[in-house]
Amino acid sequence: MPLPKFTSSLPPLLVLLGPTAVGKTDLSLQLAQRFQGEIVSADSRLFYRGLDIGTAKPTTAERTAVAHHLIDICNPDQTLTLGDYQQMAYAAIEDIQARGKLPLLVGGTGQYIRAIVEGWGIPRVAPQPALRALLEKKSREELARWLTQLDPVKAAETDLKNPRRTIRALEVILTTGLPLSQLQAKKPPPYHIVQIGLHRDRAELYQRIDQRVDNMLAEGLEQEVRALVTAGYDWSLPSMSGLGYRQFAPYLAGEQTLAEVAERIKFETHRFVRHQQNWFQPDDARIIWLPAAAPDLLEQVSEIVLSMSNEQ
Repeated sequence: MPLPKFTSSLPPLLVLLGPTAVGKTDLSLQLAQRFQGEIVSADSRLFYRGLDIGTAKPTTAERTAVAHHLIDICNPDQTLTLGDYQQMAYAAIEDIQARGKLPLLVGGTGQYIRAIVEGWGIPRVAPQPALRALLEKKSREELARWLTQLDPVKAAETDLKNPRRTIRALEVILTTGLPLSQLQAKKPPPYHIVQIGLHRDRAELYQRIDQRVDNMLAEGLEQEVRALVTAGYDWSLPSMSGLGYRQFAPYLAGEQTLAEVAERIKFETHRFVRHQQNWFQPDDARIIWLPAAAPDLLEQVSEIVLSMSNEQ
């Protein structure tokens, strides 16, 4: 089907979001093929080369059938900041739009999606290794207290139980001398944005997650993790601390069985999908939520895409 002629003066951006294993990949491929679309990943786990099985990265066949962007863009030991991602995503979206195709922003990393659709102002502050090393010696409570003193607005919207985010906020504040909340003023991008969210019954979603983990192990996830460790990638790296990877550390140290690793990955993924929803809640009023199991899901979303061409 040709891409509809959009009457809005703004170029279109279709966002497809939802929790891990809900079914975003299959639907995004169908939509891209139907509407001459290209997919821009909003999944921070897909950035890293060599992390394929554990991240459920689109297959070579899928990436051949539909053009994908922002996948395999850095090595596991490289740092890609949110600001870097936002800049690259906007460039990819605008390139797709300029070629008369439909960009689909697809993923489950709510922070990355909101950074794009809300146009977050993100300070271009490079990582400061020496400062980070000092901050990493502080307790989680000390970091939280310090951020609350320096930028109470940012502290109120930050997960203070996540030391990596607290440290990054402090890193920017201490480097620039300005509150991060002040630096992060929002400027929505000039796109006609429609957000589609997929949801499933929690029991069904957990079952899909568990089956996915079993499939990953059958496909060689253990061998993938061993290869990364052998290549020298440390467990402390953001890439290696992700779901499906860090859980292998005790197993490779001889402290757990493979069955225990599988159960831990499943348990932590269940917990992760509960947290994912927190990132989508602020945008709930602008997200069209649809049941991923609906037999006519593709047609429902296709009608929404077509309706975008009729909106003024």
